[in-house]
Amino acid sequence: MSLINKMLQDLDARGTPDGRGDAAGIRSVPERERGVSRALVFGGAAGLTAAAIALGWVYLKRPAVPPVLVSVASTPVLVPVPAPAPAVVVAPVPVPVVAAEPEPVFQAEEAAPAPAKLRAADMRRITQQAVKPAGAPVVKTAASAVSERIIDGKQVTPQQRVENEYRRALAQLQDGRVSDAMLALQQTLQLDPRHQGARETLVRLLLEAQRPDEAARQLQLSLALDPKQPAQAMMLARLQLDKANGGAAALDTLMRSLPYAADSGEYHAFLAGVLQREQRYREAAEHYQLALQAVPDNSVWWMGLGIALQADNHPAQARQAFERAKGLQTLSPQLQAFVERKLVQLTAATAK
Repeated sequence: MSLINKMLQDLDARGTPDGRGDAAGIRSVPERERGVSRALVFGGAAGLTAAAIALGWVYLKRPAVPPVLVSVASTPVLVPVPAPAPAVVVAPVPVPVVAAEPEPVFQAEEAAPAPAKLRAADMRRITQQAVKPAGAPVVKTAASAVSERIIDGKQVTPQQRVENEYRRALAQLQDGRVSDAMLALQQTLQLDPRHQGARETLVRLLLEAQRPDEAARQLQLSLALDPKQPAQAMMLARLQLDKANGGAAALDTLMRSLPYAADSGEYHAFLAGVLQREQRYREAAEHYQLALQAVPDNSVWWMGLGIALQADNHPAQARQAFERAKGLQTLSPQLQAFVERKLVQLTAATAK
């Protein structure tokens, strides 16, 4: 504003020769000339003011560039973001070491939210690539540990082990794997020597495989543990009778299990046949009679009783037994002819 005042003073000095501005001098100046000078003054002042304002605006506008740079420099702000990214990537690296700890699942749960914090495409890809390999071993290790704990923690009783092995043997037998089934049955018997189902199945397979000695050995082991098995005793006695001079062994086997087969007509009849083979006719006749008390209409047993009575010098009783056997008419043609010959012999002996 001092510049404007100086310009006004200069203009005023120029208006009078002596530099004074009295009223008369001023009135002598024409209104047009006076108006023009003021317009110039005010125009110049306005121009200077506008120039000052423009310079001030430019000056004030120039500092606005740094904020632009600062906003652009916000991209370096992303540079610190990758700085924690290595920490996130490195964090899962110790996971294989932590996997040996009792609770590896918690490590996986803590590492899982890390990718969600990084929204940039590149950082998300890197994080996912880093987290997935680390997470996979943890999950696998936890699953395997749980499965091992379930298997190890499962209580299996000895009886369940026996039954599982026996079922496995039967399944192998159904598949036609006879050798494997035999091994499984033997394993079952090692776990439980008193398992009668496994024993009898193994004996049957051994007999079908033409291995009677091994079958007899299995039956002997079974009867030694438990003689209350008349069926196995009869089976063993038959195998023993097939050997030379095996009658005594068969008779011993049958006598051991006799107390547990008192009500079995078949057992008494089989024992009677063995006694008759050993020429112990009186005892044979007694057991035939016991057998016929259980099954009175068995023609073969009547014929056996007749043979034992005839050999024990009881012809009359023997003839009655033969007649009863013939009268039932259930004998085979060969046995029927045998009984008829015996009747003829006894009739002739009685006639004398």
